Amino acid sequence: MTTVGIATGAGRGMGYACAQRMVGTVDTLLLVDLDEATVRAAAEELSTDGTRVEPFVLDVTDTDGLAALAGRVAELGTLRSVAHAAGISPTMADWRRIFSVDLVGTALLAEALRPLAVAGTASVYFASMAPTIGQIHASPEVAAVLSDPLAEDFLERVRETLGDAIEHTGVAYAWAKYGVQQFARDEAVRLGAVGARACSVSPGMIDTPQGRQEAAHNERMGAMVAMTPLGRTGRAEELAAVVAFLLSDEAGFVNGTDVLVDGGVCAASSVRSRADTRASR
Repeated sequence: MTTVGIATGAGRGMGYACAQRMVGTVDTLLLVDLDEATVRAAAEELSTDGTRVEPFVLDVTDTDGLAALAGRVAELGTLRSVAHAAGISPTMADWRRIFSVDLVGTALLAEALRPLAVAGTASVYFASMAPTIGQIHASPEVAAVLSDPLAEDFLERVRETLGDAIEHTGVAYAWAKYGVQQFARDEAVRLGAVGARACSVSPGMIDTPQGRQEAAHNERMGAMVAMTPLGRTGRAEELAAVVAFLLSDEAGFVNGTDVLVDGGVCAASSVRSRADTRASR
């Protein structure tokens, strides 16, 4: 059986680090990225005698492109693993584009690949610590809207249920990533019948080009690094190691859950919040 893996956002950062860990675990690895130059360079760097590495230029919101990706997987063999790191952050677009790429794009990718899932197929979708650090909790109405990201009127329904605040890109990012966490749980249920798994991973502050761009525009991120028990940002390879485990057979009973990889900053935030509550009594 020829096995196939997919790493999205693989041209750099966390996606590239995940691709590095996936080399040797499948026979063919497809590197997906919107930037043709970086993804082709990444494929050349990662090609080995043991794993065939192919670049695949794709916008994850392009349904025709996703159909072509699924077709290529079917030509090559059996889908074994998917690390979906492609996404955008608050400084990169408006709220609609953030939802379209981060949540709708995740759902579109999963929809295209779902028919290829078999026993042992594992997918990891990238969420974020943002919903946890922001203490986001969805009402039943909001949860119902987020559970259907492929609805034609999805963005309009998001705007109606969450109000004007959703137009702030940081708020939109947190809710979109909350939606990814919820989507992973739903997808795990959908895939269970064939023995396939789906999880999400929520990175904290990871030292990548995209992470540094966000830090340059958000003063709070420096404070969060200082508050992190480990006292530093994470490295892309540390996050990729967690993803590699979730994709492996060793994680065969880990399913439908989110794994927070944040150096403990969310724990520190919770401790501080409890201390502030006690002090105010």
